[in-house]
Amino acid sequence: MAEPFLSLGREDRLEGLEAARSLTGRPAHLLEKDIWVVWAISALFESGLGTKLVLKGGTSLSKAFKVIDRYSDSINIAYDVGMITGGIEAHCNYLPSQRSDAHRLVETINERLPEWIESNIVPVLVSALARDSLAGQLEIVGKHREKLRLTYPAVGQGATYAVPAVLLEFNARLASDPYQIMPISCEIDEQIPGISFPHANPRVAGASQAFWDKAIVAHAYCKHGQLQDDRLVRHWYDLAALARSEFLAPSIKDRHAALSAIRRMALRNGEDSPGTSVDYVDAVGGHLQIVPEGQALSALATDYLAMAEDQLLIDDAPGFEALMQACRQVEALANKAALQASHDIPTRKPSLAPHGRRAARRSPG
Repeated sequence: MAEPFLSLGREDRLEGLEAARSLTGRPAHLLEKDIWVVWAISALFESGLGTKLVLKGGTSLSKAFKVIDRYSDSINIAYDVGMITGGIEAHCNYLPSQRSDAHRLVETINERLPEWIESNIVPVLVSALARDSLAGQLEIVGKHREKLRLTYPAVGQGATYAVPAVLLEFNARLASDPYQIMPISCEIDEQIPGISFPHANPRVAGASQAFWDKAIVAHAYCKHGQLQDDRLVRHWYDLAALARSEFLAPSIKDRHAALSAIRRMALRNGEDSPGTSVDYVDAVGGHLQIVPEGQALSALATDYLAMAEDQLLIDDAPGFEALMQACRQVEALANKAALQASHDIPTRKPSLAPHGRRAARRSPG
């Protein structure tokens, strides 16, 4: 019977990683991070919370859909927003009709999410660590304490870009967002005789959702010109990879996914609801901007270089200029598709009221 990799002693784990490095050509510290990423996903989705969570973002594109070939530096987990708010938002249709409604909803999420992570997610991972006799440190982090960092005892050594930690990022999802159950495994699964590696069968958001989520993040960056963190360039890398896949055409035509992406963005950033500095309805209505300019573009180039230096990308990854050119093509195709489907785009800021109802108007003040 194969012995679980994470149950091995430090020296045996290091030997296994070096053997895997020789077989794959990938850095040992990234192979190790990949194992912990899959372990964390498995721990969450095998728990009682698994039916309320959905895996999304770059991890879903690399591990489930096999669209991108890079290592995940974080795990994007979507939770049913109704669990946090206890209100109607799990069944809402569109964006808040007024800025005050958006701010109120976001404030509720920001206030309750850290406690929900502490009370629900942390115990699951603590229990899984104890079950597997693993050492690890958990810390709630982020501007609104909406992220959970799992720091693991690494045996592989890398540069500073890929730290020995798995970052779980929690974002709201709506009941209408589709998903499917898909198997994921470690990159070196079955490559070392006598050693087994973690597996998981999470609920996974569709590739169209990942495309529009990343496109909207890129659009916001183009308008704001500021990186929210130093690892944001991954979104452009993933968009370029999607452009080479069979998922691009259906994604840019998926109006439900486009509108769902701006609903989720409103739940994350009430200050960026339609009518403020970034109008996301406009972004999915034929005016999407993916490629930034000036200093914003230079900052992305610097981030991309750091990502490449730590070997998070494959050897034949495109240069930065080629990456941006691919993203320009994606931008043009997405805008063309949106304009062709303009009759499906809201002409007013839609409401967060339940299906079949309209939100009551409030007097100013």
